[in-house]
Amino acid sequence: MGVLQEIVERRKGRLRDTKASVPFEEIKARLRDAAPARDFRGAVTRPQGGRIKLIAELKKASPSRGVIRRDFDIEGISRIYTEGGASAISVLTEEDYFQGDISYILRIKGVTDLPVLRKDFIFDEYQVFEARAYGADAILLIASILSNSQAGELYGLASELGLSVLFEVHNYKEVDTALLLDLPIIGINNRDLETLDIDLRRTVDIMKDIPDGRVIVSESGIE
Repeated sequence: MGVLQEIVERRKGRLRDTKASVPFEEIKARLRDAAPARDFRGAVTRPQGGRIKLIAELKKASPSRGVIRRDFDIEGISRIYTEGGASAISVLTEEDYFQGDISYILRIKGVTDLPVLRKDFIFDEYQVFEARAYGADAILLIASILSNSQAGELYGLASELGLSVLFEVHNYKEVDTALLLDLPIIGINNRDLETLDIDLRRTVDIMKDIPDGRVIVSESGIE
């Protein structure tokens, strides 16, 4: 079993536990009091001739590096990103491999006006509602863990809830899926999710196949 599949299987187990402790109807009820989502797509869209937009990431740990930052001051780091000119903030919420937590989203939004992207391994509609209920403005959908129909359904649901979607691809076939579904924001991950190796040329190569009019995000390996 590769690293990605291992993470997804663990995530499925976690989700079963979450659904048992926080029923779906309770998550949906929380949406009634949710503030409107901030415009993630607008924030990361680069105007013609304008500066490159930066999505700054909050990540305590990773499978490739272990614990990255033990002193994980979420509010402090979020303020630094905001003052430093980031266009949006991304936060890992997966618990076992990235030591994330869904509650981080609300803590970030308490100290910044930037839109917040929930990065996780999302494959179930519960997770989309959960993201919105906890204040996310956008979610990550990873092409390699979803069928075309799953991707389309989750994107449609996210749009109905006012969430932007960053659709992550790793190869040309997954780009075809993004174009077929007419997804406006396409992320190209420079990291191979099975080997965890990084190749920054992946963005340069793959983006050539993406027509104008899409927002392209280069992910991973940029420090």
